Amino acid sequence: MATDSWALAVDKQEATTDSVMSSNRSFTCHSCLLEDKAAQSLLNKMIHTSLVNTTNQVEVLQRDPNSPLYSVKTFEELRLPQNLIAQSQSGTGKTAAFVLAMLSHVDPTNKWAQCLCIAPTYELALQTGKVIEQMGKFYPEVKLAYAIRGNKLDRGAKLQEQIVIGTPGTVLDWCSKLKIINPKKISVFVLDEADVMIATQGHQDQSIRIQRMLPKECQMLLFSATFEDSVWKFAERVVPDPNIIKLKREEETLDTIKQYYVLCSDKEEKFTALCNIYGAITIAQAMIFCHTRRTAGWLAAELTKEGHVVALLSGEMTVEQRATIIERFREGKEKVLVTTNVCSRGIDVEQVSVVINFDLPMDKDGNADNETYLHRIGRTGRFGKRGLAVNMIDSKHSMNILNQIEEHFNKKINKLDTDDLDEIEKISN
Repeated sequence: MATDSWALAVDKQEATTDSVMSSNRSFTCHSCLLEDKAAQSLLNKMIHTSLVNTTNQVEVLQRDPNSPLYSVKTFEELRLPQNLIAQSQSGTGKTAAFVLAMLSHVDPTNKWAQCLCIAPTYELALQTGKVIEQMGKFYPEVKLAYAIRGNKLDRGAKLQEQIVIGTPGTVLDWCSKLKIINPKKISVFVLDEADVMIATQGHQDQSIRIQRMLPKECQMLLFSATFEDSVWKFAERVVPDPNIIKLKREEETLDTIKQYYVLCSDKEEKFTALCNIYGAITIAQAMIFCHTRRTAGWLAAELTKEGHVVALLSGEMTVEQRATIIERFREGKEKVLVTTNVCSRGIDVEQVSVVINFDLPMDKDGNADNETYLHRIGRTGRFGKRGLAVNMIDSKHSMNILNQIEEHFNKKINKLDTDDLDEIEKISN
């Protein structure tokens, strides 16, 4: 692995970036965040080739507690279809669920668009389209059209496909300007990846404009991996009178994970502490999280010099490259995965026994990013096993972040002396 030259290139790039005005830097970071959210979602779809186990408890909130349907026990009693807002992690069968909903509502004798699905990016639309094609191959009379960039149709063209998957801008054009889709004939409307959708410039307004063209009896289905307040507000505008399926917070996962912190003065001391941990306990596979690509590149190079088989994952790689690296790590071809935040969610590797926060996760204001911390250390302690998380502290600021994390999760994180091999051995028992 040519890590040294890679790290040098990153050094040059980041040195140039450091000279940019702070206002430009914050704008760039925001753009990267939006792009990374969509890339992470696509990556999760690509690496989950089968259903994943999840420890989440599900809450079902029916829209009317006084309704006789409130206590139903069978699908038949539900009298579907109903509008739905659902929280769903990648790999839990969400795409298959809404594709089945669309396929079951299509009348193949009618040669016009009847089901409409919008996704936030071209790549995510293609990925969902693949699932529709695979599941629809046993229903050959039903056809699929892609309303995406590059697929240009003339104004007033007669669309004969019954299902349309696309991005908001092109779908809106097909419905309004070009009159290719008659929105009044749509019976199922699916909005996928809502949290990514609202993070993308213009998509929120376009999605709302599409929804307003649809008939009142159209079934509305909205899915999102996360549900911050902004996503809830958007969901409530798009989906009237919904049933809601949401996941209870996964904080109980921390009960299966031993958490420690190590005091260091700089990254070199952090690296020494890391080597001491590796020298004292048996680690099947480990994930090490860094704040910047530069640090990740340097650390991967140093670990490789020490004889470790290391994989490096960071945000400048294409989604396809990331998926390949993750698959190799899953197969055990590399024992250490050094990564930036691109890998904190959705990756389940049974052999991961240790997670190292070489740098603690921070939000854009420099405070603790508690959700990212949860997702990072949640890569260990899965599948009913006990896990180990070690946090490297090298400043008053990082100690303050650790204290914020302790307070948020109401969990004490104990100090670990990595110069004491006996103490390190005890934590693995």
